[in-house]
Amino acid sequence: PYIIHRTSIGCYERTLALLLEKYAGVLPLWLAPDQVVIIPLSDKYNDYAKKVCRLLNNSDIRTSIDERSETVGKKIRENELKRLPYQLVVGEKEQAAETVSVRKQGGEDLGTMSISDFERHIKEEIQALLS
Repeated sequence: PYIIHRTSIGCYERTLALLLEKYAGVLPLWLAPDQVVIIPLSDKYNDYAKKVCRLLNNSDIRTSIDERSETVGKKIRENELKRLPYQLVVGEKEQAAETVSVRKQGGEDLGTMSISDFERHIKEEIQALLS
């Protein structure tokens, strides 16, 4: 007679559950599945949002775009509830100047910065967290 021992969750799942509990769902920037979400002000700016997304993804920054036909306020609120570390809002001014408007998790507005400055900011924050 053999006894088979089995657990319903494995080591990785237990580790992930521990991290989610420790950080109350707000994962650190380096661990978050999506680090940045881009929110275009309207459908007219989806192409610019895709350009920014492509540039950030090429720099190993996990980025997605919220292209839903909802109000900007609703998109910001819902992405805040998803606990994504950064939200980039893009519109006419940002497209013309090749910049992004940056919001950090918790509602902190970091203002407007160039894509390369934002990329550098993210990489420095990740380095600081891992050091």
